[in-house]
Amino acid sequence: MCEKIRCSWAGDLPIYMDYHDNEWGRPIHDDDKLFEMLILEGMQAGLNWITVLKKREAFREAFDGFDPGRVALYDEAKIQELLTNEGIIRNRLKVNAAVTNAKAFLEVQEKYGSFDRFLWAYVDGTPIKNHPEKLEEIPATTPLSDQISKDLKKMGFKFVGSTIIYAFMQATGMVNDHVTDCFVYRET
Repeated sequence: MCEKIRCSWAGDLPIYMDYHDNEWGRPIHDDDKLFEMLILEGMQAGLNWITVLKKREAFREAFDGFDPGRVALYDEAKIQELLTNEGIIRNRLKVNAAVTNAKAFLEVQEKYGSFDRFLWAYVDGTPIKNHPEKLEEIPATTPLSDQISKDLKKMGFKFVGSTIIYAFMQATGMVNDHVTDCFVYRET
């Protein structure tokens, strides 16, 4: 049996390989899942993605399944509770941003009908398929991630800089940055 060729960043950790094989770069159109990825990408700022992946289940439990309606209602007592939860990343700015982003997310849903409709309009509903042969060819930001970041900030979102947004675009399949010899590149 032939070994699957993956993007080199997937490494050999099962949790990373599973994320690479089944999620990263595959289009997501479910608002709750988009909210989860937006929060997790913000939590990842300054850290390795593997740190977030290992804490993902604890995040889901701590943040009520990433239900934006519930997260938007978090008060200072709930924030304090989260900041004592050793299973998650306990950064006050990031936790506060999750609450702020939940409120902004709900406003986008109200205005556009769904966050999905708002977000995917930037790519006319069709993923951008890049053709990188090596990881070094994949950018950290693009003019489009710059624009989305700027627009989200105007709407009140936090921890949505261009690098975070480009990672979010990759994670949610708005952009396919799998290297060309990766088996997922051919599937998407």
